[in-house]
Amino acid sequence: MDGGPRVPQQRRPGHPAEPDGSAALRFGVLGPVRAWRGEEALATGSPQQRALLAALLLREGRTATAAELIDALWGDRPPSQALAAVRTYASRLRKVLDPGVLASESGGYAVRGLAEGALDLARAQDLAAEAEKARSSGDLCHARDLLRRALALWDGEALAGVPGPYADTQRARLGEWRLQLLETRLDMDLEQGCHAESVSELTALTAAHPLRERLRELLMLALYRSGRQAEALAVYADTRRLLADELGVDPRPGLQELQQRVLRADPELADPPAPAEQTVTPRVRPAQLPASVPDFTGRASFVRELSDVLSSASEGAATGRVMAVSALAGIGGVGKTTLAVHVAHQARAAFPDGQLYVDLQGAGARPAEPETVLGSFLRALGTADSAVPDSLEERAALYRSVLDGRRVLVLLDNARDAAQVRPLLPGTEGCAALVTARVRMVDLAGAHLVDLDVMAPEEALALFTRIVGEERVASEREAALDVVGACGFLPLAIRIAASRLAARRTWTVSVLAAKLADERRRLDELQAGDLAVEATFELGYGQLEPAQARAFRLLGLADGPDISLAAAAAVLDLPAQDTEDLLECLVDTSLLESAAPGRYRFHDLVRLYARACAERDEQPPGERAAALSRLLDFYLATAAQVYAIERPGDRLVDGLEPTEYPGLAFTEGSAALDWLYTEAAPLLACVRQSAGTSRLRRAVDLLWAAKDLTESGANSHQYETTARAMCEATAAAADTRAEGRARTVLSDVLLVSGRIRDAEEEARLAMRLAGSVGDSAAVSWVANNRGLVRLHQRRFAEGKDFFDRAITGFRTTDNRAGEASALSNLSRAQLGMGNVAAAVDIARQGLAVYAELGRTMRLANGHFAVGVALTRAGRHEEALGEFAEALDIFGDHRQRLWQGATNFRLAEVHLDAGRPSAAAQYAEQALALGCIGGDRMRGSVLALLGRALSALGQADRARACWREALSLYEQHDAQEAGEVRALLARTAAR
Repeated sequence: MDGGPRVPQQRRPGHPAEPDGSAALRFGVLGPVRAWRGEEALATGSPQQRALLAALLLREGRTATAAELIDALWGDRPPSQALAAVRTYASRLRKVLDPGVLASESGGYAVRGLAEGALDLARAQDLAAEAEKARSSGDLCHARDLLRRALALWDGEALAGVPGPYADTQRARLGEWRLQLLETRLDMDLEQGCHAESVSELTALTAAHPLRERLRELLMLALYRSGRQAEALAVYADTRRLLADELGVDPRPGLQELQQRVLRADPELADPPAPAEQTVTPRVRPAQLPASVPDFTGRASFVRELSDVLSSASEGAATGRVMAVSALAGIGGVGKTTLAVHVAHQARAAFPDGQLYVDLQGAGARPAEPETVLGSFLRALGTADSAVPDSLEERAALYRSVLDGRRVLVLLDNARDAAQVRPLLPGTEGCAALVTARVRMVDLAGAHLVDLDVMAPEEALALFTRIVGEERVASEREAALDVVGACGFLPLAIRIAASRLAARRTWTVSVLAAKLADERRRLDELQAGDLAVEATFELGYGQLEPAQARAFRLLGLADGPDISLAAAAAVLDLPAQDTEDLLECLVDTSLLESAAPGRYRFHDLVRLYARACAERDEQPPGERAAALSRLLDFYLATAAQVYAIERPGDRLVDGLEPTEYPGLAFTEGSAALDWLYTEAAPLLACVRQSAGTSRLRRAVDLLWAAKDLTESGANSHQYETTARAMCEATAAAADTRAEGRARTVLSDVLLVSGRIRDAEEEARLAMRLAGSVGDSAAVSWVANNRGLVRLHQRRFAEGKDFFDRAITGFRTTDNRAGEASALSNLSRAQLGMGNVAAAVDIARQGLAVYAELGRTMRLANGHFAVGVALTRAGRHEEALGEFAEALDIFGDHRQRLWQGATNFRLAEVHLDAGRPSAAAQYAEQALALGCIGGDRMRGSVLALLGRALSALGQADRARACWREALSLYEQHDAQEAGEVRALLARTAAR
């Protein structure tokens, strides 16, 4: 492993059985020198006695003479009774340890007979060695985990508190090894793309070890790959100056080369090196395999997997395997036959006695009969017509007898079910079978099951390019990506689309992309000659039972990437168990995919086909709208439950549109949040799908009830897009109440992302609309939002007026959670006006209300507000306590952006208290997490980080942070820009 440790491996001379009733001894040297028997801590005596134990443990079971031990403990200045002292220490240790562990030999001592892993250092070395092997084999995730476990064995400084020259030497050596392990793990973090997450740790490490160039190099690389090029160059400048001042040397060549590559914006530096692709080396009496397509593309992992299973057949009895059977399943058009034929051709050399092939017509109305297929196979294997028996059982028995001792590959294509396949399996060692089907053959005993999915985007583009030609695709790469995306990355669809384009030299790729962009015409466009995507799907649909066909049609109506079992039950208006049975039948036929337990999804083209079937077959026609109405009701009722659990005392849920279909019930907050974040994408898709329908008001209320999605940061963009769509839809419908709520929601989103002017405009419109229809809930919340806008604009007195209005409105409707929120915000307005004592008091009032309501996410907002006020009051330790409480609660409720904002506030406190290193670390955490307030808030974090770095003597990097902060402030016309300009001017003058 690069930079790996140079620590000798601990020898393990033996592993004697433990005495009955006793627990194993364990020792620790990666921290204080300690010993345990099981979980019982043992007394290891005085510092010199611990030094003796450490010296023996680190000698790897070898004997240490008395002279060597004296030198280890005292060096060249031993006491007059050193030998007697060593003997006394050894005697005391012998009484504490198990019999025979501390052995006397040739006037010296040795520790013997320890169990495997009894010493923490030995465990760390084993983990490091395993990590090196895992990294060499390309398994970086496992290697990183192993190194994390190794590093976790340290409990502070190695040999802590142990005196003597030997301990000093070993302490330095183990400290260096730990740093090497850290550097190796961080190097792998960057290879895995964890750039932003590594910056905080590397910033702290470079502050602790300023002259360690490898850490500086890793920090530069992490910053550059995080898009922070200026800071990366500033790190180099700080390092060069520090090395010159402290050591009178220049940075090492590797660091200099990295700086030059950053300056050039070397594209190879921007991303971790991709692992080298492993190529599959293709592996001739019947030879019935169809021709392999000349433009076979991708599927490398499936080719390897199936080839490995087929190769096991040649091992025969040596592996105890009778035969190798692989069954490929997937929707029509996914490329099952193409892949199976390709793999079979590659494996021909392993089956010199021939290859059999049959299309079993399983998706058609008249599947092939097994006895007919067996007759064909027997004749292909040389059996005379007169020798072929009549019955299925006799033909199957003769078939297995003929194959005995041969090595034959059988490809059973397009099977209907396992019953059709079983008589056709060879059943003897040395043979193998490949089966393709639309159903998963879970009842085919011993089969290796493979679920074939659509192609990866790069594979799909490669297939399209091979058919169309590089010269036509190269100049229209984006349009080509649109084409393969419209095909849903389904190989059959891509082949049809590409073949149509290849046959029309006057078409451009963009023309084809435009034709496929119309979803209602897409299936019609995807046909060429005897190939058609819709006809492929029709074969599967035609085999469904009526209830299954209804489920297929109605589920295809819902937008969103997937659907849960509970939501599907709402669409179908059926109990969950009945719904699950239907959905699993659709999964078995490959018309539906099971994305995870209890979650299902359509391929995009299958969804379009399902909708076409619904328009054609669903009776009465109103059932389609009813199904989507039940789905919306389900989401709204459940989201309202989540809102009530997360925000007790908030009366918003009382004013939501009523629902007819029930939602889920939750007993605790964690399950409620799990549901909300898991359902985010389909829930928001349901909202958007309701625009322009009679469901509009319920859709807007659903969006409002799910407002936690935007503050978490994970779904902010999708949530904002949906909010804007609802604003447009409600305005077009002239629904004043719904539009007022939609614009209230949008103002929330814009505040979270720091777009203050846009937030003010939406909030102003929302207040006018909500006020005109007497929507008190919306009026109070939008007043709160307008107050927040004034805080950002530093118009604190106006902000106070809005917060007072919000408080009055919330108290009138007994909305305790809203009142607490407005009180917390009012505290910040008082701070802006210089009323620090009043701000602390008001913030504590808000916290008290939140505390009455329970330990919810909003309680963290209360602690946060108190922490801000206490920081301004100079009560730093109290502020740290409040922010620690807030950070813990925000973490429990998965509010990433609020976690980031709290880390920013912690950095403020530490910087005010004169702890710039801690401030820099918290600021880096805030940058990695993101903050409420978007880019504008990022500017504030960078400005603070610059101050911390400046205090640490890293002036160049500080200026890089300020320049980026200034750019962000100027984009948002923020008043803070002037403060940053002053910082840059002041440091430039030095």
